[in-house]
Amino acid sequence: MKEILENNRIWVERMLAQDPQYFEKLALGQKPQYLFIGCSDSRVPASAITGTGPGEMFVHRNIANMVVHTDMNLLSVLQYAVEVLKVQDIIVCGHYGCGGVAAAAAGKQYGLIDNWLTNIRDVIRLHEKEFLGIEDEDQRLRRLVEMNVIEQVRNLGKTNIIQNAMRGGNPVRLHGLVYDIREGLLKDLKVDDALMSDFEHIYGTEAMEHAEEVLEDQVEATDDLGAKNKASN
Repeated sequence: MKEILENNRIWVERMLAQDPQYFEKLALGQKPQYLFIGCSDSRVPASAITGTGPGEMFVHRNIANMVVHTDMNLLSVLQYAVEVLKVQDIIVCGHYGCGGVAAAAAGKQYGLIDNWLTNIRDVIRLHEKEFLGIEDEDQRLRRLVEMNVIEQVRNLGKTNIIQNAMRGGNPVRLHGLVYDIREGLLKDLKVDDALMSDFEHIYGTEAMEHAEEVLEDQVEATDDLGAKNKASN
């Protein structure tokens, strides 16, 4: 830890030399333009590869940059970023050479993480024909990384958080990127903002304006049913 603390001290000195009020300004609050959903891989530091500084990018990372609809951590980050921080762009960023993607494609058991990798295997199932049609293993895994990013952007579009944002006053833009560790460059997959349009009839939802009234009606109906059952007995 001595090296970490020393590096921190040197960084603070460098930032104060550039702007004596740097940290005072930073402490006033954050207003990032971007939400970055990336892989936990230590070789893919979000701010470093995007050239963004403190306060410019809100970050969430997990194994293989997944957007899983039962992941309350991810959903909490997403809602806060969209509804409170008012981010304008949401990036799902995968990377070639992803260990999670490779493990999912290997067809082996690894323990607890198998439950998480199932979400990547679902991507293989959806694109099985294309995936199996690539003979070179390295190219097959690289393409799976890209397909996974595309599906995770699509998963973003399925959430009520994004659907409500698109209908409201903060229509965020969704992006799918892949980072090439060997080159250090980001590749834009050109994921269409209208990616969900073909599935709108399945995943499209609208917020209920009278949810409380509906809930009250359900409670009253349950009470009435209970009273009738009690009377019949």
